[in-house]
Amino acid sequence: MSETRENPTPDPAPIRRGGDADDQISLATRPAGPGQVVIEVGGEVDMLTSPQLRAAVLDQFAPETGTELVVLALDGVTFLGTSGLAALIEVREAAHTAGTELRLVCTARRVLRPLTIAGLVPLFDIHETQEAALVAT
Repeated sequence: MSETRENPTPDPAPIRRGGDADDQISLATRPAGPGQVVIEVGGEVDMLTSPQLRAAVLDQFAPETGTELVVLALDGVTFLGTSGLAALIEVREAAHTAGTELRLVCTARRVLRPLTIAGLVPLFDIHETQEAALVAT
C-alpha cells in the first residue's frame, strides 16, 4: 500500500528559478523590517545559477528600494562553486558602492568550506542565524 503525503507548509515561492532539474536554484525574498530584506537561497550556486543569485541581490541595491540591509541566508545551498564565490564577491562590492550592508547567514560546511578555502571569510559579515544577522550592528 503506497502512502501519499501532503506538505502542510508550502515552500516559499522562488523569485527566479533555474531551467533544468540539474541546475536549480531557489531564491525567496522577504522584507524583514524597515529597510531590511532577507534572501533565502537554496540549491546549487554554480556557473549556471550564479547569475540568478547575482541579479536577485543586485535588484535590492536600487535606490528606490530603500534597502539598507540585505541578509543572504545560505544554509539551503547544497553546492557553492567558484562562480558562486565570484557572485558573492561581486554583490559585496555592489553593496559597498550602494551604501547597503550585506550579511551572510550560514552554518553549513558545504558553504563555509569554499569560503574558507578561498580566503573569503574575512570579507563577509557571517552570522549563525537570521535573527543575529538582522540585529547585529
